[in-house]
Amino acid sequence: MNGKPAFLAWLVTHWLLQPSRAVRGGRQLLQLSYPLTGRLWASRIMDGETNGSAASGDQPLAPEAAEAVGAGEMVITEGKARIIFPGRNEVFYNPVQEFNRDLTCAVITEFARLWLSAKGIRAIVPGEKHAGKMVVDLSEGDMETVQEGVEQTAAPGEVCQGGLRVLEGLAASGLRSIRFAQEVPGLHAVIANDFSARAVELMGRNVQLNGVGHLVTPSQADARMVMYQSKAEKKPFDVIDLDPYGSPAIFLDAAVQALSEGGLLCVTCTDMAVMAGNSGETCYSKYGAMSLKGKFCHEMALHILLHSLDLRANCYQRYVVPLLAISVDFYIRVFVRIFTGQAKVKASASKQALVYHCVGCGTHHLQRLGKVTSHGSNFKYSPASGPPMGTLCEHCQQRHQLGGPIWAEPLHDMAFVERVLGALEANPRRFRTQDRIQGILSMVTEELSEVPLYYTLDHLSSTIRCNTPSLLQFRSALLHAGYQVSLSHACKNTIKTDAPATVIWDIMRCWEKLHPVKRERLSETSPAARILAVEPTLKASFTVREDANPKSRRRGLKRFQENPEANWGPKARAKAGGGISLALQEKSRQHQGKRKEREESARATLGSFPSKRFKQGTCSFGDQCCYSRTPEETSAPGPQPETPALDSQRDCSSLEDPGQPSTPGQPDAPMPELDPPSPLAP
Repeated sequence: MNGKPAFLAWLVTHWLLQPSRAVRGGRQLLQLSYPLTGRLWASRIMDGETNGSAASGDQPLAPEAAEAVGAGEMVITEGKARIIFPGRNEVFYNPVQEFNRDLTCAVITEFARLWLSAKGIRAIVPGEKHAGKMVVDLSEGDMETVQEGVEQTAAPGEVCQGGLRVLEGLAASGLRSIRFAQEVPGLHAVIANDFSARAVELMGRNVQLNGVGHLVTPSQADARMVMYQSKAEKKPFDVIDLDPYGSPAIFLDAAVQALSEGGLLCVTCTDMAVMAGNSGETCYSKYGAMSLKGKFCHEMALHILLHSLDLRANCYQRYVVPLLAISVDFYIRVFVRIFTGQAKVKASASKQALVYHCVGCGTHHLQRLGKVTSHGSNFKYSPASGPPMGTLCEHCQQRHQLGGPIWAEPLHDMAFVERVLGALEANPRRFRTQDRIQGILSMVTEELSEVPLYYTLDHLSSTIRCNTPSLLQFRSALLHAGYQVSLSHACKNTIKTDAPATVIWDIMRCWEKLHPVKRERLSETSPAARILAVEPTLKASFTVREDANPKSRRRGLKRFQENPEANWGPKARAKAGGGISLALQEKSRQHQGKRKEREESARATLGSFPSKRFKQGTCSFGDQCCYSRTPEETSAPGPQPETPALDSQRDCSSLEDPGQPSTPGQPDAPMPELDPPSPLAP
């Protein structure tokens, strides 16, 4: 018995990690990694069978690590961390969110630099090219550059006295916390908490496997109780990361209280159906705002979450300062700092706004809730005046929907985003998803920070029923008119501009004059007819300008996600005992390939009918025609009687001869001699 572990360790080192050899009688082992291509690579060694090879850059498992892997478990490699993960769905893990974890490590690293610079400590990341020795103070959001005259350093994996206290409230397997300990400098302690006993047990094994027990402490408790207790004991956290399954709403009140002054709060929301307008009443119950189903819904979700955070912080005389807020894949992610100040809290009402959204043409207006006026060094706070428009939309005479309140201030701190980008450029091989991080952050720096929400080109064109101008043409028209314009990272083909809606529709009217629509087909009460009935007051120029193409687009940066794997997206909720319920399996099966199944079903149904549009021999679709074939092609195999010459591709004969209409109750009139009888004729 004593020789069995040593034998298994030798087996893993000399045989399992050499994919060209077969393994007989070995333990089941599964190694996973997530390469740059975004495809999941897996090497399964099970019952004497080897498939695949190790991913480039993976290090062999140590003997003690191989012994720690049980039957049916797998080893997942991400960043510098390796974690043991059960094969069944007992503990939650989604490989697609590696981008989320990489971005969080990058943001916390720069936040640690700012935090430690005030204490005379310099944070060091291995592999980083130090371009300069300057630090930035963000204590109140103002950027102040000072010389860095420090001697003490902090590196990843080391306990830093005076460093950051980090809480991961819903840690699951502990992957994120372990990556913090191994990749983020300047940490004093990391609390990896989860309510599941199975998750905490697995967390302890992973902490031991990675040798980060001096930094990471597993905890089994309700995340809210952990945060409330830290406030009661006056031991606040400097960083709190909340990445729950679904909505984080129940944790936000505790989080804004448990952070130290100027601390960093990182929040993920995956309940996008609620935040994007499908259930506005549910969104109000969770976040205190009504969501709208508009083309801008993904960015509006960011504004709703920031409004909810600021509203909860205001209850305790605190307020939020956003550093970064992004909408990617199937979730949104925000990074905010929490400060205390009664005077700043009074100005919070002026930072919120209601949204008026036209149901006809999609025009939107914002109405601030409060107003701040300055009198020298004093400020006066009063209600705002409104509404900004009439009862009906001035462009299409349709009604408005009311949404919000939402956060109406900038989503990002551009100086901080530039710092994160600079650090990534100085360490180009730090993360697997670094190309996409740089692409999205580059788009963020190009966004108009003072313009909430956006329009989309396809929606503007479909509203007036015309073809769509190119992105460069429409952006050039706005620039020629003297307005600013940018893209949005949240959606392709977006238009963020400080131009009023009247200018946007004037540009579309000018475009329609160049590419006319058939106005006789438009209903008099339709938005298209009412918008086009007004002559444009602006003469738009669609000559493409050089500055109309944003820098991130010219450089070809990876700005939007490609499908990383089959059936990617939100995963099923982890459950005790593992496995996925039969209901979820059936639901997943029903929704997979539903569009393809619908097309095939329609084609099979139409295949029993002849075409009414084309006569025999005149169909131009050939094999693409979805109507019935000739009777000879659909009949049973064997010798067939001779028939008149028919179309060799499809039978597109009409149901009735247009020249001989049939009489109700009488047999159909005979068809011409060269036409085959209709399959539906008696």
